[in-house]
Parts: sequence; structure tokens; C-alpha cells
Amino acid sequence: MIIATYNVNGVNGRLPVLLRWLAERQPNIVCLQELKAPDEKFPIQAIEAAGYGAIWHGQKSWNGVAILAKGAQPIETRRGLPGDLDDSHSRYIEAAVNGVLVGGLYLPNGNPRPGPKFEYKLRWFARLTELMAELYATKAPVVIAGDYNVMPTERDVYKPERWRDDALFAPEVRAAFVGLLAQGWTDALRKLHPDETIYTFFDYFRNAYARNAGLRIDHFLLNKPATKRLLRAEVDLAVRGWEKTSDHCPVWVELKD
Repeated sequence: MIIATYNVNGVNGRLPVLLRWLAERQPNIVCLQELKAPDEKFPIQAIEAAGYGAIWHGQKSWNGVAILAKGAQPIETRRGLPGDLDDSHSRYIEAAVNGVLVGGLYLPNGNPRPGPKFEYKLRWFARLTELMAELYATKAPVVIAGDYNVMPTERDVYKPERWRDDALFAPEVRAAFVGLLAQGWTDALRKLHPDETIYTFFDYFRNAYARNAGLRIDHFLLNKPATKRLLRAEVDLAVRGWEKTSDHCPVWVELKD
């Protein structure tokens, strides 16, 4: 079973890229972020024609998350992150697919720091931490994947000294990610590639992709039953070089059936 996460940076504008990648990689489950489309504009017909069922949580112009399942319909278990009834951002969705509980998230960017957006990011992270403590104890395999907007260590960012004041590299945010791992979650990419330089995002500016000047901000966290089934964890770097592509790369893990 291949489970992937992909910040598409606009599902309609990048639809040809998404469909091409789906055809080439053939993932069984996909978490999408930054749909940048309201619910009624989600391209469900094209997704279904590609062989995928889908659930989605859209928002006009911003945010938006979805879960796709090859040859199946995801069974939605949660829409939106609990803990704040006034939070209208579409950033979390969760479903059961073929015996695996999958959560797809798009954590707030938080810039500029300090400021209201950074405080919102910290509050959102705290709510996520509370939910994931609950999910970790699930006896079934649980995978929480998406754009976490955090580089956990200096090894996860090109030239870390340039990011000291950025919300994605703030000590409070990195500590929150460490807090998730302390619950028992496994960082799948680091589990299988402990010492490698791995990036999942490359800015459109300054020729970042060609220079391999990137960030690792798209993560897979697995509970113990999912970790026991972990076979591979990879980044589809070549997709970042396609025409009219997202600034993120698809990331995927393979679990034993």
C-alpha cells in the first residue's frame, strides 16, 4: 500500500500535473493540501476518471485538504481540527481507507513572526497535539500526513542561518514537532533515511530546485502499528521539475498490506 501526501498549490491550476503523477506513481491513498478551491470547485469528475474516490474540505482561494483512495471511497471520520469552533480554515480531514486511518493536514504557515498569524499557528499546533495523542492509541495503523510547515532540525533546511526568524523554523514550532514525536509517533522519512539531506519544498525564486536549496516540511507521522508495516519512504523529486508544477514534491510511504 502506497500512501502519499502532496501540497498541490492549487488543485485546478495544477490538475494536469496531479493527474500525470497519479498515473505514474499509482498511489493507493493521497492526502492533498492547498486546494485553493471551494467545495463545489473540486475537480471530482477528473479525479474519479483517474480511478480515485475522494473526500475534500475546500475553501475559496486558500487552504483546502482532500483524501483520495484508488478504487475506493474514503470513509470520512473527521472534518476540521477540533478545539476551536471559530476556526473556519479548511486544514484537516481524516478518513478510514482499507484498514488504515489517515489524517491529512495543512498546518498554518505562521508568518510574520511575531504576530497574530504566528500565535494562531501555535494554537493550531497545540490542538493538533491533543488530537494526535488520542489517535496514537488507536489499535489500527494511523498515518498523519501533510504539510506541517516546520523544519524539525537544521538538517532539514538549506542554510539554516537564513531561517532563524522564520515561523517555520521557530524554536516553539520545532519544539511542538518534537512533542508529537515524544508521544511515540515515527517520522517515516527520518526513520528510513536518518542521515540524508532530504527536501520536499523548493521555492519558485532564486532557482532553488536546480540548486537543491530546499526545505523538508512535508511529513509522515506513523503510530506503532503503522511503523511495524513501514517498508519505504521517498520523495518524488522529479515532479518538482515538471512544467507548471507545485513548489512542493509528492512524498510517499509504502506499508505492508
